[in-house]
Amino acid sequence: MAQGIEMRQAHFPGRAPIDAYGNGGFRFASMSHKGSILCLPSGIYGWEATIAQPFGGERLLKIFEEADAVKFVLFGTGPDIRRLPPALADRFRKAGISCDPMSTGAAVRTFNVMLAEGRPVAAALVAVE
Repeated sequence: MAQGIEMRQAHFPGRAPIDAYGNGGFRFASMSHKGSILCLPSGIYGWEATIAQPFGGERLLKIFEEADAVKFVLFGTGPDIRRLPPALADRFRKAGISCDPMSTGAAVRTFNVMLAEGRPVAAALVAVE
């Protein structure tokens, strides 16, 4: 009997700097991922956000599950900076998490520096071409 391919939600179980971005995805930890990613203390996850909807997707709520280990969230919103919706910004503020929206490139560079410094950072990065 032939075995089917098992599809799992994308997840890398660890912290890693982002080595490259573009062409609709990211490279990290000697792997590549097509699409947007969420970088958290528990790992790097595939995320449903797009340039048109940079704050979408249920998985974004995972940041609040890890709020004890995250004090900064960098939002890479694509090629341009997009403001957080007021309700989302308020929710982060109430959780004691500072949010900084910026272009995806700037967010990747800032995330890598903060990660290397051992800071309590997460990143929500929208894939760009």
